[in-house]
Amino acid sequence: MRYLRTMLLAAATSAIALSAAAQELVIGRANEPQSIDPQFSRTGNNQMTSLHIFDRLILTDANVRPMPGLAVEWEAEDDTTWLVRLREGVTFHDGSPFTAADVVYSLERAPDVPNSPASFAGSVANLASSEIVNDHTIRFTTTTPDPLFIQNIGTVYIVSQAAAEGAANEDFNSGQAAIGTGPYEFVSWSPGDRLQLIRNDAYWGDSPAFETVTMRFIANDAARVAALLSDAVDLIDLVPPADLPNLRENPDISVYDTPTVRLIYLALNQAEDAPGLTDTAGNPMDVNPLQDARVRRAISMMIDRQAIIDRLFYGAGEAASQIVPTGVFGYNPDIPVAPFDPEGAQALLAEAGYPDGFGITIYGSNDRFSQDGELTQVLGQFLARGGLTVNGVETLPYAVYAQEAGNNAYGAFLFSYGNSTGEASRGLLSAIHSRDEEANLGSLNRFSYANPAFDAAVVAAAQIFDDEAREAALAASQMIPFGEDTALVPLYFQALSWASRADVEYEPRRDERTLAMGARPAGAN
Repeated sequence: MRYLRTMLLAAATSAIALSAAAQELVIGRANEPQSIDPQFSRTGNNQMTSLHIFDRLILTDANVRPMPGLAVEWEAEDDTTWLVRLREGVTFHDGSPFTAADVVYSLERAPDVPNSPASFAGSVANLASSEIVNDHTIRFTTTTPDPLFIQNIGTVYIVSQAAAEGAANEDFNSGQAAIGTGPYEFVSWSPGDRLQLIRNDAYWGDSPAFETVTMRFIANDAARVAALLSDAVDLIDLVPPADLPNLRENPDISVYDTPTVRLIYLALNQAEDAPGLTDTAGNPMDVNPLQDARVRRAISMMIDRQAIIDRLFYGAGEAASQIVPTGVFGYNPDIPVAPFDPEGAQALLAEAGYPDGFGITIYGSNDRFSQDGELTQVLGQFLARGGLTVNGVETLPYAVYAQEAGNNAYGAFLFSYGNSTGEASRGLLSAIHSRDEEANLGSLNRFSYANPAFDAAVVAAAQIFDDEAREAALAASQMIPFGEDTALVPLYFQALSWASRADVEYEPRRDERTLAMGARPAGAN
């Protein structure tokens, strides 16, 4: 029967456009996954694909609030022991039952996926042991007290042990191992072109509105908008800000907006051998200037964040000073946005021993988030005006770029962090804490920042069970990396827009995920 359904889908999608009225949806996505393996990478392009095919213990709603997924109940028996009850009656796409053994296997597998550019190791960093009580109950022991343990392991996608054990990346990409419990089943993936899915009629949760889904990967902004206007797709993401006024006036188009929790930042690599840094004559340097906090602070002061928001994004965004935006758990109102002060920046450079600046190459992606290629160019202009010699600005497709960023390939590079738990701790522990492979901390710290005082403060804060006290401690801990240390250069929290044909409605999400489950025919309940 599955084979027949797959053949029917292939026939249906041979047309350029799919009709919403026929319960078929075509999405024009700006970026595509690096792998169908849901544990290969935590990056957003992978996760928005994985959420269709696989489930997690904890899911989140459109406002990044946690809600039960494959876990339905959990309680702390003491500071380091959690009892978790799993959803019963759930089956994988191949009809096999979902059990506690699949969860334990998935959590054990998560930190060890080969060649992962953004590992889930941090999500399971505090997991000491797992005890299967019965098929739908697990007792977890943590290494240290961890009030967010369930939310953290809840970010890991659950795979079928029978399908995934011994499977290579290509087995997921072909569909052989892509067996989940999610709302859609994998049909086919043609990298650079499209991903095809079909509804899982045995799904335990709300049934998606559309029977079949095709995700077309259209990196070019103009081409993606044109595909929508020509009815080649039903829904697009990452609507270019410059196109929003015309789309809003088009009676055949609906636009959906939301602020997000994704921090866009400039990473300044503090490793001894950070690439792309030279003296003003282009010669290698004996000392990496980015190791000096004064230099990092100076670079931050060279950048006019509000000008970027106003000119590149038509005002859609929030200037950033720290890891989470206003209103998110752990936000510190006492950390100001760095002032735009080129003269002050040059004074700091001189104080640090670089009165004439130094040479720097800036790297960025060109298909990961809105205007990322253009933003990388703009950053180069700001740094040049601020007194640095910009040797070059280079942008690459994200699939290549992300891998290289994790391999110490860049000295200064544009990157982002999307909050997935609704509070600051996960980002601070994974993206700012120093690299500690044994403790699985700092797994997303690609720029070699390390401050023992901050490490100690954020680890202690994350272990506080009282919410009010934990939030205060997390806020206080951020004063170190986002104060004079300038661990990285926060730029802005992006706001995003989606656009659809008028006969399709869409629920925008603060976590930026473009999900077929959020779409429905207009007027449908």
